[in-house]
Amino acid sequence: MYKTITREELQAKRERGENFRLVNVLPASAFAEAHIPGSENVPLTEIEERAPALWEPDEEIIVYCRSFDCNASPMAATFLDRLGFINVWDFEGGMEDWIDGGGDIAYERRAA
Repeated sequence: MYKTITREELQAKRERGENFRLVNVLPASAFAEAHIPGSENVPLTEIEERAPALWEPDEEIIVYCRSFDCNASPMAATFLDRLGFINVWDFEGGMEDWIDGGGDIAYERRAA
């Protein structure tokens, strides 16, 4: 069963330099608009197919989406649980909570 993580807990893990996968499960277009630095983008629609090739079952994986109201990250965490991943966390607040807390954000650069 996956667990949840708060913005403060996620910020603390990053500050301590802990080793984990931070996965934005929104579509690529939303990821390009803004994401937490260091995030990988594996859209919810692709996570079941791609996860086994991307990560080890015991890796710590933190998934997030847009906000507390977005259901993509809980669904992704459930899929990862079903696939046998044993250290899965859902950052429920997502991008909105991260930005509200003053967290740094990254954008994809596009060619001119």
